[in-house]
Amino acid sequence: MRIEALDLIWIKMPLVGWFATSRGGIHERNILLVRAHAEGVTGWGEAGADWPPRYSYETVGTCWHIIEDFLAADTFAAELPEEGAAAALGRVLADWHWHPMARAAIEEAVWDLEARRRGMPLHRLYSEASETRGADGAAPRDRVEVGISLGIQPEFAVLEKQIDDALASGYRRIKLKIEDGHDVDLIRRVRDRFGDIPLMADANCGYEGRDVAPLLELDDMGLLMIEQPLGHDDLDGHAELQTRMKTPICLDEAASTVERTAEALHKEAGRIINIKCSRLGGRSNGIAVHDLCGRHDIPVWCGGMLESGVGRLHNIAIATLPGFSMANDLSASNRYWKEDIIEPAVELGHDGKVAVPSAPGIGYEVIEERVERHLVKRTTLTAP
Repeated sequence: MRIEALDLIWIKMPLVGWFATSRGGIHERNILLVRAHAEGVTGWGEAGADWPPRYSYETVGTCWHIIEDFLAADTFAAELPEEGAAAALGRVLADWHWHPMARAAIEEAVWDLEARRRGMPLHRLYSEASETRGADGAAPRDRVEVGISLGIQPEFAVLEKQIDDALASGYRRIKLKIEDGHDVDLIRRVRDRFGDIPLMADANCGYEGRDVAPLLELDDMGLLMIEQPLGHDDLDGHAELQTRMKTPICLDEAASTVERTAEALHKEAGRIINIKCSRLGGRSNGIAVHDLCGRHDIPVWCGGMLESGVGRLHNIAIATLPGFSMANDLSASNRYWKEDIIEPAVELGHDGKVAVPSAPGIGYEVIEERVERHLVKRTTLTAP
């Protein structure tokens, strides 16, 4: 099988509210969608990059450029097997060491395409690629447990209402963004107000080169984990900090590749891994990290990048793998969007879980009219 065409579709969607982290805030999300075509079948993928290069050096613009000028040619030249096409393409694109989000967007589209061609839901295809397939003898999950990520708010009353609403909606875990000076007092106030709710903090590298005393104070506040407190390249710092804390450190930005994650586990730099496939360069690498952590008895969960429904459905599918044993940052569509680009929308049940689609591929339809409503630009690249 050969990929015959790639649609690059840049959209800009307004968020339902301001979302802020230690790296800054946004009120709208730039998104690059990729649609792959082969033998009359199409599949959808999404890059994790936004417009400003805060979380990563990649942006929607750089992903567009790298795909159009470099990755598309290798994609079109690849002769892919009927089964394992997406994984094979991932190996081809891995020759480009950098730009993981650009690579991931294409590979993701081909995962969806392959699942549709084979008439199976995407989660089954991901399971097929994992070494843990059927290892525990359990039936595949049809619902996935989710938590919610809440950004930094200038007023506690706003955050208080957001937590109230999230708990009432059924979210299983609350994640709060923190930064230096907006940490210990914040978590203490939340504990005083809400008691022993499942709570974690995410620093997004916010304490890089800074005093870690606030993090040590948080150690006595019953947090599920503290996510990525130090710099993205500071495995030694994380390892040293973990020896001083009983609260598990969860690595996000520092788990940037399969090899880097293996090094982190060897150094005991964290006790939990947040898997973001776009950051890792594709779903194949995400599955590899999942399997690696399983061999080391390290729990994983699926992180979110404020995805549209396309990326969200891919995340739901991969979170069915057995190692994803904690609440994931998946959320319902209405957490971020007044109207998602998929139909039906992802909805949160009263059990704090979202349904895993059972139809082929990502399982839901992408609504072209909604995509066009938010369109910035688009192009179609075709095989020579």
